[in-house]
Amino acid sequence: MTDKKKQEYGNESISSLTEIEKVRLRPQVIFGSDGITGSRHTVDETVANSVDEAKEGFGKLIKVKRFKDRSISVQDFARGIPVEFNSKENKYNWELVFCTLYAGGKYNTNSGESYEYSKGLNGLGTTATQFASEYMDVLVRRDGYEYTLRFEKGENIGGLQKKKCDYESTGTTITWKPDLDVFTDINIPLEFYQELLKRQAIVNKGITFELYDEASEENFTYYYEKGIVDYIEEINGGKELSSVQYIELETKGRDRADKPEYKVKAEVAFAFNNHASHIEYYHNSSYLEYGGAPDKAVKSAFLSAIEQYLKNNNLYKKDEKRAIFADIEDSLVLISNSYSTLTSFENQTKRAISNVFIQSALTDFLKEKLQIYFIENKVEADKIANQIIINKRSRESAEKTRINVKKKLESPSNFANKVAKFVDCKTKDKSKRELYIVEGDSAMGSTKQGRDSEFQAIMPVRGKILNCLKAKLDNIFNDSVIVDLLKVLSCGIEIKSKNNTDLYTFELDKLNWDKVIICTDADVDGYQIRTLILAMLYRLVPTLLREGKVYIAETPLFEIISTTLPKLTDKQKDGITFVENKGDKNYSIFVYSDQQRDFVVSKLKGKYAIQRSKGLGENEPEMMWQTTMNPQTRKLIQVTMSDAQKADDVFDLLLGNNLEGRKVHIAENGHKYLEQIDVS
Repeated sequence: MTDKKKQEYGNESISSLTEIEKVRLRPQVIFGSDGITGSRHTVDETVANSVDEAKEGFGKLIKVKRFKDRSISVQDFARGIPVEFNSKENKYNWELVFCTLYAGGKYNTNSGESYEYSKGLNGLGTTATQFASEYMDVLVRRDGYEYTLRFEKGENIGGLQKKKCDYESTGTTITWKPDLDVFTDINIPLEFYQELLKRQAIVNKGITFELYDEASEENFTYYYEKGIVDYIEEINGGKELSSVQYIELETKGRDRADKPEYKVKAEVAFAFNNHASHIEYYHNSSYLEYGGAPDKAVKSAFLSAIEQYLKNNNLYKKDEKRAIFADIEDSLVLISNSYSTLTSFENQTKRAISNVFIQSALTDFLKEKLQIYFIENKVEADKIANQIIINKRSRESAEKTRINVKKKLESPSNFANKVAKFVDCKTKDKSKRELYIVEGDSAMGSTKQGRDSEFQAIMPVRGKILNCLKAKLDNIFNDSVIVDLLKVLSCGIEIKSKNNTDLYTFELDKLNWDKVIICTDADVDGYQIRTLILAMLYRLVPTLLREGKVYIAETPLFEIISTTLPKLTDKQKDGITFVENKGDKNYSIFVYSDQQRDFVVSKLKGKYAIQRSKGLGENEPEMMWQTTMNPQTRKLIQVTMSDAQKADDVFDLLLGNNLEGRKVHIAENGHKYLEQIDVS
């Protein structure tokens, strides 16, 4: 009977969801996600309504508050949402605005009473946000009254409250908390609010956005007097290749002959810059993450106009391949901000638009304006054209490098037999394998004999390798030592360069080692080789540093040979290596600093002799094991990148092109290292 009942499918089997259930049970349909993206979209929708009012000239200030309990408040100083009875709809306006999907004040754009270019046109945002909230409190000031509403989990509590009120400004304040019964995550990070409000300020010039974060008690203000032009200048940072161009379009048309006519406005600002590249698209104040129509228009117009200029001015070599948009994009800073009275958004999340007319109108407009700009500004046009040719040839060179590198780094399963002088270990368990990168062939001899061959492998580095922070990629990947080391690591590479994104082949899971240990002499040359190896890892495989996979084996600075052992506590012995010399009645005590040497000597009672440590290649295998390779007695320093920017600055200062900074650093700090300089 139970199975038969399960199979019944009759007239009563069909059901529908209420409007509240449509949102609360299927939030991804409205908000694009039931996770953090969905809860963030409630903020976007609510801010958008205040923006639409401000664009119509009502209220030039919008305040947003982020509270510790994850609730949010948006306050504007506009006209205030109408909430009284609507005789035409035979409902209260508050019911239409907060409790009815596909209702609002943005549908009739011909009445002269509503919004012509609105971010929110579907009548979904406010109602959907209310339905998806644990609670929502609404305060409206207009018509000499203060109105309040309370909603809990989509249901109104207590109806509309109204009282006479004196106020400085009309406006609306909405406070709500996204509901964890609807969304899986409501912990919207502060960075989202900062990014959202900054972008709204960029495309809505003259409107001030204030953000207060209760957790940090910080206040942030976003305001761009000239809108997208100010933003272009901010990105340029005074390093522009050309002046900022600002153009405006206003037109009307149809997506198809049988479709309604609509109005379009657009403003585009751009400049060329050989230090930065940045493109953003907005439509009706929504940031278009995926662009759509304006993205296609910009690519088509810029490529067509610039290609024509390159050909007309004979800037191509004979039989040279033509430029592509990526060559232009590498030096282009552009913001497109368009509006239309009829918009085909990809979906409610508004990440792309598909209006055919907007694409064609913007393409023709941009192409014409670019051609005029190039004619009227020949000096700038030549600079731009030459930079694009440089970008193109750099891209083509990078592609050749990519193919070359791919061939060189393809690691066969028996890579150990393909890398000269590399000595592998026995175990295949990656969680135990250690790679010692040692200085030269002589050091390889002592480390090879002193190691535990079960889990320790040796890779010798001959001399000082290239400075990878200054060397060109072609030179780096023509260096056999670097290529061999990358083969042994077997995890690919990750290049920080806009022209070489295809060189990213890095996969941490393919790393052959649990620890990568740099082992060099404790002298100036050894320190320099260590630094160059670290620079190579930093540029080509920085994730190894971030993941704590890279270590420095600290080799002893002095050997103290004594007839007795000093009386030290266990804590005092930490970091000091003691070796009993077989056949002799003395001990070798290895210390790693001047301070350790002086301390040990002060504790010795018998005769002793001190000698500065020899190079690794002159050490006995047993000594190498005890001081540098034995996990029980060695000293390893883990290299971390908790502050990547600081590391970048230090590497640039010591090894990069910052010559002036290096001079200042040497002048201020060089005296600290005079004793280590080997001058004969």
